[in-house]
Amino acid sequence: MEKSADPVQQQATLQITGMTCSACAARIEKGLSRMEGVSRANVNLALEQATVGFDPKVAGVPQIEEKIRSLGYDTLKESADFDITGMTCAACSARIEKVLGRMPGIAAVNVNLALETAHVEYSPGNITTAEIMDKVSSIGYKAALKQDRKDIASQRGEEITHKRNKWIISAILSLPLLWAMAGHFSFTSWIWTPELLMNPWFQLVLATPVQFLIGWQFYVSAYKALKNGSANMDVLVVLGTSAAYFYSLYLTIDSLKMSGMNHTVDMYYETSAILITLILVGKWFEALAKGRSSDAIRSLMGLQAKTALVLRDGVELSIPVEDVVIGDIVLVKPGTKVPVDGDVVEGLSSVDESMLTGESIPVEKKPGDAVIGATLNKNGMLRIKARKVGRDTALAQIIRVVEEAQGSKAPIQRIADVISGIFVPIVVGIAAVTFVIWYIWGAPGQFADALEKAIAVLVIACPCALGLATPTSIMAGSGRAAEFGILFKGGEHLEAAQGIKVVVVDKTGTVTNGKPVLTDIVTSTGIVAQGKVLAENRLLSITAAAEKLSEHPLADAIVAGAQSRSIELPPAGQFEAVPGRGVSAVVAGQKVSVGTRRMMEESGLAIEPWTAIMTRLEHEGKTAMLVAVDGAIAGVVAVADTIKETSRAAVSRLHEMGIEVVMITGDNKITAQAIAEQAGIRTVLAEVLPEGKAAEIRRLQSGGVKVAMVGDGINDAPALATADTGMAIGTGTDVAMEAADITLMRGDLLSIPDAILMSRKTMRNIKQNLFWALAYNTIGIPVAALGFLAPWLAGAAMAFSSVSVVLNALRLQRVKL
Repeated sequence: MEKSADPVQQQATLQITGMTCSACAARIEKGLSRMEGVSRANVNLALEQATVGFDPKVAGVPQIEEKIRSLGYDTLKESADFDITGMTCAACSARIEKVLGRMPGIAAVNVNLALETAHVEYSPGNITTAEIMDKVSSIGYKAALKQDRKDIASQRGEEITHKRNKWIISAILSLPLLWAMAGHFSFTSWIWTPELLMNPWFQLVLATPVQFLIGWQFYVSAYKALKNGSANMDVLVVLGTSAAYFYSLYLTIDSLKMSGMNHTVDMYYETSAILITLILVGKWFEALAKGRSSDAIRSLMGLQAKTALVLRDGVELSIPVEDVVIGDIVLVKPGTKVPVDGDVVEGLSSVDESMLTGESIPVEKKPGDAVIGATLNKNGMLRIKARKVGRDTALAQIIRVVEEAQGSKAPIQRIADVISGIFVPIVVGIAAVTFVIWYIWGAPGQFADALEKAIAVLVIACPCALGLATPTSIMAGSGRAAEFGILFKGGEHLEAAQGIKVVVVDKTGTVTNGKPVLTDIVTSTGIVAQGKVLAENRLLSITAAAEKLSEHPLADAIVAGAQSRSIELPPAGQFEAVPGRGVSAVVAGQKVSVGTRRMMEESGLAIEPWTAIMTRLEHEGKTAMLVAVDGAIAGVVAVADTIKETSRAAVSRLHEMGIEVVMITGDNKITAQAIAEQAGIRTVLAEVLPEGKAAEIRRLQSGGVKVAMVGDGINDAPALATADTGMAIGTGTDVAMEAADITLMRGDLLSIPDAILMSRKTMRNIKQNLFWALAYNTIGIPVAALGFLAPWLAGAAMAFSSVSVVLNALRLQRVKL
């Protein structure tokens, strides 16, 4: 969704109740879009959510909610109660009400001066209690949460229970009618049917509460839909069931005229009652299935710590994690979760970051290191300074990305939206034609028979499955991807990834680890592995001693290599760094120089004996440095940024999927080609400046192919934005992640084919849903019109179609990557 260029634009996310099919979602979108001040509206049927962009000077959340209610629906809100301190008069309470009432996402505010409390109704997808409290604090008062708020999950649980109970009551009342219906068929004549069940008045008593109490929700929804000039699924349900009920009522009254109490008159009470019962059971199953599609969000939320131990004024306080503020010193005990993002100020420990990176090996943490909220502190006490809290933490941002992706529309959904918008009127027309044809050309005087065929057409054609086909798959697919650390920023990106034909990968930090390591030590005796010969250990010790005084990344790699071999470094002094050449120092009384060929040549040293070795190492993608001791070259040390263990496997998988892989880098061609060969990459774009990466992406796109860019640095951001699909390695910079369409949280290149595969599987699932939803109606309507489908069977098929679409989408939650 494009962001408005108007700086005063705000966005609200509202939970909507009462929608039954895609026509409902389309009507709400249409109604909201016509509101003055509303720039855009996106309604997701599966999530039962509306995202609305508006100008707060013209329209507000209360007006938007009122519009939704006028269309025949309602919004699901959460409420919170706060204790307010600092108020002195009615003007104070009025000011708080006014200020909070202007915040996007707040529906109603009631501040009680006498009780010093505030009751706030708000949309949880748009604002948090912490933000409300911060706003109150910003105007000179203080607000504290009075009680725990009731979350959407529990409300949806109550809704599911309510739907189940309504269905049970409806089923109890409908079963005797079904039993009576069975007594009318010759092939079920062996079934004993009590005479009471055949009594039309008894059937009327059973069917009436189902029609007008249990089924009243359909009448209300249908009335409001028609009142607003549109039609939805409930219009079809009401037309079909009402026709059966009122025709049966007419026959019941007529039977009384003819014979007082005729027990053999064929009635259609069971048609209306069983239809409503089947629709209700379908709605119940559908609600259960849709609830499962949000499992990914709930599991992510479950990772969050509930409380934090903070140090304030020298006192340790256990507070809700929502109350932690930036700058707080938080104590994290062994075996507990890190509550917020921050930096270690004291302590040593290892932290399990598998929830974020997928790596099972704990990461050592020391003062100065960053820690992420929801990771697990393993074995040491840490004191951290809170750097990001609330909605700004890494986990909160991940949850927000997943929520936005699940709430967004994929372009393919436009097909279903267009069809659903015109579907109901067409079906009503077909049903009317069906009735007329059967009444005129069917058996003489068979009004009931013609009516039955029309009812079957009305019921089987409900477009629920069509409306659920896309959003349920998007929800399930994006949620499952999130479990593998793949975050799609929207349904459009989930759809677009399937068409990628070229993947461009940055070298440093993407294909490689981004951290150079010591790879080779060469003396006059040749190449030695792991420093087994004393001469090589000695060479490494004096080289590392000289480099220890340098701040260059290559120097760090040499020192780390020596330390990993437990080599003791002799004292060094008189250090001198020669920019672009190398370093020199006096180590244990010896003059040691480490650097390039040019540095040695400028010192008058002969490098010819070492040229072949240097060239070979460079062709292997390594940076080779000559080491001179007391005016003579004693050997060569080589450092390289090694490729990630999974890079070659990832490239191989992409090739198998028919996708070309291109590596882009600013390094020289020799080094770049060497790294590419190790990773199995056939095409290399080397010596490309940061500003030139976007141009290279455009050049590849000029061939008409869909190009994805994968990077992790600030210099990759323009290329990520230019590509058809930008993928940011989640271990990289925030700028790169912001510019990308997909974030690969685990920093693993295997996530690239996984993301594309998840896109392909999700789109295949959507197409299956759309095919079966359309095929179901295409086949079902003529079958019903031709008289081969009883209304109750049509109702069962309609209910099953919606449930089957949702269950098919939920298969994505079991995808193995």
